[in-house]
Amino acid sequence: MSFRLVARTGHPDFLDLPWEEPLDEWVSSRQVEVARGIGRHVVRFVDYDGVLYALKELPPRLAQREYRLLRQLADVGLPAVESVGVVTDRESTEEAVLITRYLDFSLPYRLVLQRRILPAPLSSLLDAYAELLVRLHLTGFFWGDCSLSNTLFRRDAGALSAYLVDAETAEWHEQLTDGQRLHDLEIAQENLVGELYDLEQELGRVGDSDPFEVADEVGLRYRGLWTELTAEEVFAPDEQFRLSERLHRLNELGFDVDEIELQRTEEGYRLQLHSQVVEPGHHRGLLRRLTGLVAQENQARRLLNDITAYRAQLERKGRQPVSEAALAGRWLTEVFEPTIAAIPQELWGKREAAELYHELLEHRWYLSERKGRDVGLKQAVRSYAAELRALPDEKRALVGSDGSP
Repeated sequence: MSFRLVARTGHPDFLDLPWEEPLDEWVSSRQVEVARGIGRHVVRFVDYDGVLYALKELPPRLAQREYRLLRQLADVGLPAVESVGVVTDRESTEEAVLITRYLDFSLPYRLVLQRRILPAPLSSLLDAYAELLVRLHLTGFFWGDCSLSNTLFRRDAGALSAYLVDAETAEWHEQLTDGQRLHDLEIAQENLVGELYDLEQELGRVGDSDPFEVADEVGLRYRGLWTELTAEEVFAPDEQFRLSERLHRLNELGFDVDEIELQRTEEGYRLQLHSQVVEPGHHRGLLRRLTGLVAQENQARRLLNDITAYRAQLERKGRQPVSEAALAGRWLTEVFEPTIAAIPQELWGKREAAELYHELLEHRWYLSERKGRDVGLKQAVRSYAAELRALPDEKRALVGSDGSP
């Protein structure tokens, strides 16, 4: 048996796998079945103490290239699966194997659209899909094979966040031209139409929305977000407040701006925001700086709001005001961590701690609405855990925060 393995530290050594054999002939006790999108390559999944890894067979040059691109995406904080290693020089095949860590708490688009895990799953999915493409394009990343099958989705405080899975056709440029961006968007729309028709055939029924109309909707959402993030704006000398308003709107969308360009003209001030200096993750970054918690953007926004509510609660009790950092630290140790610890981990399903906390807050709101008073966090925790415990395992993984499937 001969092969060459290059792998990042902090993961298994994978030496107990039959690398000398083609993936489609594997027999290994570590293999598990995982729902995935349509793909041109053979893919297998293996389990190491509850951590899943995806193994994709493809030509060595493409495997090495995709490994590097995924590492670069991680280095700049873009949402993508984590590349772990590459296996080459295998005995019985010329194909290499790319190893990536399967994205915890994630769902392929088929599960999102087949099961009503959110009040409006298609709308949430389209928003996440369009935003992922915008975030990649802001950094000069041309995907080339953007599709729902090459995307995984995670709950994000009542919405969805999208993560890139496949980067073998991608290219990284200093900045994308409008033509490159729109070509990538066109690929995304074409692939989406085909995938929705495939899903209809698989389910044996026609969907509620026409696939071509859905593709057009992705284009509208993409263009709207791109314009909001990068469009020029002119305001009069006595309208300087509009600069602060624009930056605040971008923060609310979850983006920071590292640099602005202002030009004084006869009309007033011309504001330019270059795509290279617009960075996603405003609330994520703030939450991480204050608490050390890693969350998705909408989750971070929800947790930051809860920290603000906690300040008001302390002030009502007559406590002395504290700094933002001290407040966040106190919330973390006195509220967040004890609450999460009170819910047994076997009940979490496909949820991160931040998503679990968001759903708990939603559950508390529903309980309080029904009772006509605030039920308090402890009672909400007991009720929420009891409802999760009463559900079958497969449904527990997918229900929404109001208990709906």
